[in-house]
Amino acid sequence: MSEQVEQVERVEQVVRAPFGNFPRVRRAVDAVAELAPPVAGLLGGWEAELARQVLYVDTDPELADTAVFCAAYDVPAEASANCVVVAAKRGGETTLAAGLVLATTRLDVNKAVRGHLGARKVSFAPMDTAVGESGMEYGGITPVGLPAHWPLLVDAAVAAAPYVLVGSGRRRGKLILPGAVAAALPGARVLEGLAG
Repeated sequence: MSEQVEQVERVEQVVRAPFGNFPRVRRAVDAVAELAPPVAGLLGGWEAELARQVLYVDTDPELADTAVFCAAYDVPAEASANCVVVAAKRGGETTLAAGLVLATTRLDVNKAVRGHLGARKVSFAPMDTAVGESGMEYGGITPVGLPAHWPLLVDAAVAAAPYVLVGSGRRRGKLILPGAVAAALPGARVLEGLAG
C-alpha cells in the first residue's frame, strides 16, 4: 500500500467530538484499554452499530468534576449528564439503580425515582457501595456497563439530547454518545420528570 493511500485512510478515520476541545478523540471500541472493565465489556458485546457511536475523549482526572471539566474543555453544561447511583429500600430489601440526568438538573430521588421503583425509601448509594458494585471509579461512574440487573432510569431530556457527555468508568477520560444511544443501554427506562 502506498504512503499516500495510508495517509488518506488515516485522515478518513479521524473522529471528531460534537462539542468541546479535547486533545484526542477516538471511538470507545478502539480505546477499551482506557475504560473500566465493565464499560469495555459492554461495548465489546453490544450491538456494533450502537457501540461505534460511543466516543472516548482523553481528559485529565484532576478535572473530572462537572463544573471544572466543562470550563477546562469548553463543554456546554447542558451537554453533560450525571449518572447517580441510588439505593431503593422496600420490604427489608435494598435494590441499587442508577439515574441519568443532565448536569444542569438534579435527580428527583424522593418522588420520581421512589415512585418508579415502588420503594419505601430511596437515597444516594454510599460511595463504597456504588464503586464496589459497579466496578467503576468514584467520579467516573457511567451508565455504560452498569450491572445488568440494575434499573437505569434515563430522564427524557437526556434521551432527546443530540449528544451527552458521561463518565468512562474511570476518573480519566469521558464518553460522548447520542442521547438515543444512552436510552438504548441495557436496563434503560426513559422517564419524563425524572429530573427537577
